Amino acid sequence: MSIVSRRRWILAGLCAVVLAAGPAAAQAPMGNIGGKLILYTSQPERDAAQTVAAFKRGHPAVEVDVFRSGTTEVMAKLAAEFSAGAPKADVLLLADAASMEALKRDGRLVPYREAKVDGLDPSTFDVDRTYFGSKLITTGIAVNTAAKSRPASWADLAKPEYKGQVAMPSPLYSGAAAIMLGAMASRPDLGWSYFEKLKAADTVAVRGNGAVVTAVANGEKAYGVLVDFMAFNAKAKGSPIDFIFPAEGLPAVTEPVAILKTTQNAAAARAFVDFILSDDGQKLAVSMGYIPARASVGMPAWYPGAAKIHLMPIDIPRVVQNNSANLKRFSELFGN
Repeated sequence: MSIVSRRRWILAGLCAVVLAAGPAAAQAPMGNIGGKLILYTSQPERDAAQTVAAFKRGHPAVEVDVFRSGTTEVMAKLAAEFSAGAPKADVLLLADAASMEALKRDGRLVPYREAKVDGLDPSTFDVDRTYFGSKLITTGIAVNTAAKSRPASWADLAKPEYKGQVAMPSPLYSGAAAIMLGAMASRPDLGWSYFEKLKAADTVAVRGNGAVVTAVANGEKAYGVLVDFMAFNAKAKGSPIDFIFPAEGLPAVTEPVAILKTTQNAAAARAFVDFILSDDGQKLAVSMGYIPARASVGMPAWYPGAAKIHLMPIDIPRVVQNNSANLKRFSELFGN
């Protein structure tokens, strides 16, 4: 089964199942928090372990069970559980808002209207408060320091002088790249013509951000479309890489947290969301090397002090609606 077909199957599975009414337990009072909390997450293993350990320091009576995998695998597991009428997770912490939006559309998430969102950029959480971004993982342009010129915008990468010198992560493998594709394809100043120009300029689509940072660091490619922290981490370790904030803005994934409507421990689930959005939870994200959703807690050590992040507006419901078609078109253009 191709990656595109697999994504379609997952989305179809989520849409086809009959919506469970779900218990009203998500509105239960907090009281003394204990019991078991089941977390499904796509966080890297180290990040997930640190997140759970920090949460348990404040809630030692809560036993946390974790299922950790990539977002595609987590969504596939959820789809199978929904079909069987036996969803197990209480709380989700996934890479991108598009996955959460699909779950919201299918009535799988419960609103947490009391969540403390003061100080959060409104673009990082759902207007109905069913999911909340925990951090900002932006995508910009990585440049090998030996490159002859420096692009100032996304549009620059399609110019003749960059022909054959650009690598980008394929949205067929990267959730961040899929969000970027959806955001850019809908813009009148970029759109699908931009990706057609990139293809004509011999831009290569590789399997994820890791392959991009390697190509730029070793000089195989002079330029790469790359998530921020990977570029700065590579630079800190001595790789000849700089990071450019394109003029049109940076698309971002927010690694949202959400509570399933069928949670069996609503109090603990809400406490987990509270921790992720708290100053302590946001400082933990900073310590892991990420830009926090709540800017007041500070920035990671790699963040350039003079830089100002201009986020590219992203219509998440539209990204979800067009995702299958976008992936199919991208696959036809760049191959698998």
